[in-house]
Amino acid sequence: MESTNRAAEIGQFLASRRAKITPDQVGLPVYDAAKRRVPGLRRQEVATLAGLSVDYYTQIERGKVTGVSESVLDAIARALELDEAERSHLVDLHRAVTTGPQRSRPRRTKTIRPMVQRLCDAMTVPAFVRNARHDFVCGNQLAYAFYGPLYPDPLHPDPSKPVNFVRFCFLDPRAHEFYPDWDQMADSAVNLLRTDAGRDPYDRGISDLVGELYTRSDEFRTRWAKRNVRLHYTGTKTFHHPLVGDIEVGYETMPLPADPGLVLTIYSPEPGSPSADAMTLLATWATTHLTPAPDQALPHHPQ
Repeated sequence: MESTNRAAEIGQFLASRRAKITPDQVGLPVYDAAKRRVPGLRRQEVATLAGLSVDYYTQIERGKVTGVSESVLDAIARALELDEAERSHLVDLHRAVTTGPQRSRPRRTKTIRPMVQRLCDAMTVPAFVRNARHDFVCGNQLAYAFYGPLYPDPLHPDPSKPVNFVRFCFLDPRAHEFYPDWDQMADSAVNLLRTDAGRDPYDRGISDLVGELYTRSDEFRTRWAKRNVRLHYTGTKTFHHPLVGDIEVGYETMPLPADPGLVLTIYSPEPGSPSADAMTLLATWATTHLTPAPDQALPHHPQ
């Protein structure tokens, strides 16, 4: 995409956020409700709330953001009641337009450092690393067993052929069984991918994946058009594993600062729960059926 499209993305994102807020929510009077043409706030209402002129805010929503300060972005974020993920996304989009591809693009790691693989292997629960494109790039033995259903041969996952979480969710019919709450998982997958795309909008691997899914999946296309974003640090997820049944896990995600673009995720079930028993059974199966994952390079995607 050209820089003009990056600029247009800012306007589309801001328009999508103001469409979600009504004047009542922000304490603005409504005198002509029957004549309102927009589902949420008008541009002039956002400008008023942000302490900006209507013309200035309109220019920003049209993507003319060169010279726009962080304090102005903060004022708009407050006016639109953006959460942490949405505000960060707005800042990322602004950076992409004003700095260009070379300065806005983080330095991507080319290989998995042995220390990262050893860290995963030291865990007794599933521990794995994904990249910004949401490829499973390395993990411990139990993580490969846990995510075996994402591979063409679920009983023999091949670490040398990374799989993609978002592609599996939308293009593999097995995903609806693996994710009991598929709609929630699909929303999360798209929102996280858009967040990562905003951090590095010039990443060819991400844009190629988005293009593929946009043309092949109506479900993805509908969700992508909503322009929702989210941060993904901690919470719970439920899976239905074909070998051991339902497993509910708590998760923690940690970006690896020394390896830009890589995120470590750890799953842990509640001790003494049926999910813990299922995880123990899966670990026993993995020990007898899987070989340790080799050190490996990250999957290559064109830049």
